[in-house]
Amino acid sequence: MATEGGPAGARREKEVPEPSTDLDRGLTGAEVAARLKQYGYNEVREKRASPVLRFLKKFWGLSAWMLELIVILSALLRKYTDLYVVSALLIVNAVLSFIQEQRAAGVVETLRQRLRVSARVLREGEWRVIPARELVPGDVVRVRPGDLSPADIRIVTGWLEADQSALTGESMPVPKQPGDVLHSGSVVRRGEATGVVVQTGARTLFGRTTELVQIARPKLHVEEVISRVVRWLFLIVGALLAVALAVSLVRGMPVLELLPLLLVLLLGAVPVALPVMFTVSMAVGARALAKKGVLVTRLSAADDAAAMDILCVDKTGTITQNRLTMAEAIPVNGAAETDVILWGALASQDANQDPIDSALLTAARDRHLDLKAYVPVSFAPFDPQTRRTEAVVRADGREWRVVKGAVAAVAEACGLGGAELEALEARADEAAQRGYRALAVARTGEAGSLQLVGLVTLWDQPRPDSAALIRELRALGVSVKMLTGDGLPIARQIAEQVGLGDNVIRVADLEEVSLRDAAQAAALAEATSGFAEVYPEDKFTVVKSLQARGHVVGMTGDGVNDAPALRQAEVGIAVSSATDVAKGAASVVLTEEGLSGIVD
Repeated sequence: MATEGGPAGARREKEVPEPSTDLDRGLTGAEVAARLKQYGYNEVREKRASPVLRFLKKFWGLSAWMLELIVILSALLRKYTDLYVVSALLIVNAVLSFIQEQRAAGVVETLRQRLRVSARVLREGEWRVIPARELVPGDVVRVRPGDLSPADIRIVTGWLEADQSALTGESMPVPKQPGDVLHSGSVVRRGEATGVVVQTGARTLFGRTTELVQIARPKLHVEEVISRVVRWLFLIVGALLAVALAVSLVRGMPVLELLPLLLVLLLGAVPVALPVMFTVSMAVGARALAKKGVLVTRLSAADDAAAMDILCVDKTGTITQNRLTMAEAIPVNGAAETDVILWGALASQDANQDPIDSALLTAARDRHLDLKAYVPVSFAPFDPQTRRTEAVVRADGREWRVVKGAVAAVAEACGLGGAELEALEARADEAAQRGYRALAVARTGEAGSLQLVGLVTLWDQPRPDSAALIRELRALGVSVKMLTGDGLPIARQIAEQVGLGDNVIRVADLEEVSLRDAAQAAALAEATSGFAEVYPEDKFTVVKSLQARGHVVGMTGDGVNDAPALRQAEVGIAVSSATDVAKGAASVVLTEEGLSGIVD
């Protein structure tokens, strides 16, 4: 069965080297010390400049110089009222700008905290628990359900399913087998595995995401407008002073008598209150938007949104609900659709909070199937060895054994093979091509042996308001582009359903074109309606490329993987269900469910 994001994952995993290690004993103390010296600790160092220096830099630049010149002239001429007013405005502008910069540091710290976990590691023949910060390439580690992967780990033995949605945007758990890489920041949902650490710190995918957030710098168009106005006024003041200086020299007047005139020209020409005026007006607008469920965290975003002409939309959790739901039930052997859903739900358990179990139980309840008529006798959760869940239920004095899981595994348990198995796998592959995940459901028949009931397909369906929102944005002249870590079939399926069309390409294809012709790649990025198999650095690169072409870019997202692009975009929009990292990186946060606040 196909897995989402496989090609993208393979593209990254080929870059990962294989460190040497003894799988039976792990690393020795001397090897650990040597590798710590070579690779450093398993952390992303935050590039912190002195807060004092960063604040003082706010007093450097053309606008600041002109205000400072006014302060100096006011002091020399003893115009204390002008001195106090302009000094206050200069300091207020510096403080407001400094506060905006501090938000990026908060996002980086939140990302760093995700890696402050413990890891089970084999060293010198003994298993021990150590802080993940002390892991080095070559360490042998063990991961179990619920664990956050502390580094990039190549699986050696075992099998598991990992939730990479926060990192890559993939909505479904991704199977990891020996040879695959479990990326740092992924959450193990099912199964257990032993692997070797291949990358740590800033060299991991998660680490690169953190570094991108640090270097992301949104283009502030309000500051550009203010700088442009100040430059022109500076030229005008300079020209007038040149005329006044020429006249004074011709008449033999002392040059110092021009100082009052210079102060008058500067006070009259330089918009000393313009930055504060912009800030106040944008704050008033932000307050109005807050009443509509739109929280503006970077004031300039409200102004930039009016000029936005491209909106990059993350698929998982933004266009879609980031929740698995049942797409269809495919009965076999004379069963009905409701039979497939009923038995699939009976092989599930609410308490597990498993996405697949929840999807089947919700489907059964929506169809008012009587699950309470069956009394649970036993339940065996998903086993990575058998790749299925199993339950025994009782009703009307009879017991049934019910299983659900991977198509091949359930078919084998039912004794199917040959042409029958090939036909089932063909159906599963067909479902995967449409962006669905297929599972098989079986129960005991009259003879007491397992009998296949049918297949169920699951998917992450679009939000009800997504298609209408895209139509409305296009009517306003905003081009919408979908970015997703999912594979191309899923991306095209979702794009067609929400009205974006099927002009979706792999981001790897764009990279290939870019190597040959950058201009052609930029034109391709503008023409396409979406990108599939996208990683965090790809989203960041797409946003920067569109900005380089002169576009004012918006970006919506909800996960860690979206943080660099949200930070870089002029209008970074985090949905209500977004992680703290995404909300911290965004300039706009939607506080209500849905996406209607984007148009507001």
